[in-house]
Amino acid sequence: MTTPDIQRLFDLEGKVVAATGGGGVLVGEMCRGLARLGARVAVLDIFEQAAQRVADEINEAGGEAIAVQMDVLDKASIEAGLKSILDRFETVDILINGAGGNKKQATTSPELSFFDLPEDAFQWVFNLNFIGTLLPSQVFGKLMAEKGEGIILNISSMNAFRPLTRIPAYSAAKAAVSNFTQWLAVHLAQEYSPHIRVNALAPGFFLTEQNRFLLTDEATGELTPRGKTIIDHTPMGRFGAPSDLLGATIWLLSPASAFVTGVVVPIDGGFSAFSGV
Repeated sequence: MTTPDIQRLFDLEGKVVAATGGGGVLVGEMCRGLARLGARVAVLDIFEQAAQRVADEINEAGGEAIAVQMDVLDKASIEAGLKSILDRFETVDILINGAGGNKKQATTSPELSFFDLPEDAFQWVFNLNFIGTLLPSQVFGKLMAEKGEGIILNISSMNAFRPLTRIPAYSAAKAAVSNFTQWLAVHLAQEYSPHIRVNALAPGFFLTEQNRFLLTDEATGELTPRGKTIIDHTPMGRFGAPSDLLGATIWLLSPASAFVTGVVVPIDGGFSAFSGV
């Protein structure tokens, strides 16, 4: 295989990427990275200003992007968003299901026991992470089924492998995302086309708005006891940087992974490999 052949394995030039949660820290970085490789990006987010900010950064850097307001828990909103993308780019080749998050009200603490977790808060977290992956997969996946090709990349979590303390709703939802990734990969390949692939990333510990209050002290910026424990159990000795997701993202979205479907790839600095001793 020649050098040009190898380079073509990772070619994303002209591909249309739709990314939910694109206004956030991690998926926003993925959008910017893919745009630098020539992909055309639809930045989708319930917060239109956040999506527009990422799209503006891509366009100012010479890429091509649009911002689309979308609520991943509202199928009509997703369908309207898809129409906006088709009006601009005519197709969608890749869907990144990146919308997700946690909230304090669904997190146990000395002030809030598991027995008192509000049902609505638990449901909100579970729905955002799992149903917010399911519904876009239905809407965009149908287009891919009609085309006979496409790629879906879900964002799971290390919590799906081993649930973490204090965040039962988030852990359960991400476990559902991993299981759904495997199910959907099989279903779309067998029922529609083997050229539709579904995989997931499982990030370890990255500082984002959803977990900052758990890992760092709001007043001092120092690590909380939980944050220190995580670093102590991460062989690489640091939190992940958003750019650490790009390599695996490019691999899973490019022809280089043409025979890869139904996998969940940990990106965790060795956390899952370390027994603690």
